[in-house]
Amino acid sequence: MKIESVDLFYLSMPEVLDIGDGSQDALLVRVAAGGYVGWGECEASPLACIASFVTPMSHSACKPVSASVLGQSLNDVADIYRIGDLVRAQSQDVLQADHTLSGVDMALWDLLGQRLGEPAWKLLGYPRAYPKLPYASMLFGDTPQETLLKGRKARAAGYRAAKFGWGPIGLESAQADADQFVAAREGLGKDGILLIDIGTVWRADVEKAALRLPALQACRATWLEEPFVSGALTAYHSLSQRSGSVKLAGGEGSHNLYMAQHMIDYAGLGYIQIDAGRIGGLSVAKQVADYAHARGVTYVNHTFTSHLALSASLQPYAGLQEDTICEYPVELKSLAVDITENHLLPDSDGYLHAPDAPGLGMTVNPAKLRPYLKDVEIRIDGALLYRTPEL
Repeated sequence: MKIESVDLFYLSMPEVLDIGDGSQDALLVRVAAGGYVGWGECEASPLACIASFVTPMSHSACKPVSASVLGQSLNDVADIYRIGDLVRAQSQDVLQADHTLSGVDMALWDLLGQRLGEPAWKLLGYPRAYPKLPYASMLFGDTPQETLLKGRKARAAGYRAAKFGWGPIGLESAQADADQFVAAREGLGKDGILLIDIGTVWRADVEKAALRLPALQACRATWLEEPFVSGALTAYHSLSQRSGSVKLAGGEGSHNLYMAQHMIDYAGLGYIQIDAGRIGGLSVAKQVADYAHARGVTYVNHTFTSHLALSASLQPYAGLQEDTICEYPVELKSLAVDITENHLLPDSDGYLHAPDAPGLGMTVNPAKLRPYLKDVEIRIDGALLYRTPEL
C-alpha cells in the first residue's frame, strides 16, 4: 500500500497561557493508506510544523517533509525506517523537520499496527510489554502551600511517585526553592518517589544549581531534571559529580538520535527522558532506548500532552523490564483529554500498561476536537500550500 494523504490539524485551547504546560495546543497528524488511518501528535509549535511540511524546496537538502512521505510504500516496519531516513536526508536543513516527522512516524506505526493486527511495541521487536509505575506529573504551585496541597492530592489519588516542575522554581532564592522542595516532600509523604524538574531555568549555570543540592538531598529527591538546556554537556557532567544521591535526568529536548546519545555518553545522567513527539517518533525513540539500556542509563518517557502521545511514548521502552517509571500528566487541559475517546488509567496496583491493541491502541475523537480546530491557510503568490483539512 502507498501513503495517500497526510493531514495536519492545528488544535488549541481558546486561551493559551504563559505557563510550562504543553497541553494547551496540539498538532494532530492523520495518515491514510490502503484503507487504514493512523494518528500521531507532534510535541512542537503546530504552525511551524505545518510550514515545514508544505514549504517550497530551497535546495536538495531543504525540501518539505511532504516530499519524503506522500506516495511512499508502507508495507512493513522497514518502510517506516526508510521514510524517516528519507525525511532526514531531504529535509536536513529544515530544522523543524524532526518535530514534524515525529507525528508522522507515530501515525505510521499506528497505521501499520492496525493493518497487521499488532500493537506498536510488538512491531518494535518486544515479545511482551511490562507494566510501568506512573508518576503524577504536575507544575509546582505558586507558593509552597499550593505545592503541599498538590502533593497531598497526588498521594490521595494513589500515586506512589510525583514530579513537580517549572513554576517559580529557580527564579528566586535557593531558600525559596528549598521551601518548595520541603512542601512537595511533605505533601507526597515520606515514602513517595519525589522527582524535581527545573525546566532548564539555569541554562548552564552549575553554581546556581549546586546551591539547591543540599535541600534536594535532604528531601530525598530521586532526580533533578533539566537543570540545564539539552546539549549543555559540560554543565550536566560537572553537576553530576556533585549531586550525590540525587541523579540527573534530561534529554527531552533531544530532537535526533545523536543529541540523545551525547546526553547519555557525556552528561552524567542517571535517567534519559525522550519525547517521541520531538525526537523523530517511535523509530528513533526505540533506538535511544536500546542505546541507553546497553549503557546502564534508565530510559523514561517524556509526555505532558494527550493520551495518544502517552501511548506513543510508552511503546519504545514497553519491553524493558527494569526501566519501570513513566511520566503521567495529571493536569491536562480539556483539549488534551478530548483528543482520544479512551484513556490509559493505572490498574488496581497503580501500574500503567501500554495498550495490547493494534497500533497505538487509541481512538481519536474528531467530533470533540472540532471546537479546538484552528482555521489556517498558507499561500505563496496566491498559490494555496495548505488549508485546514476536514476533521
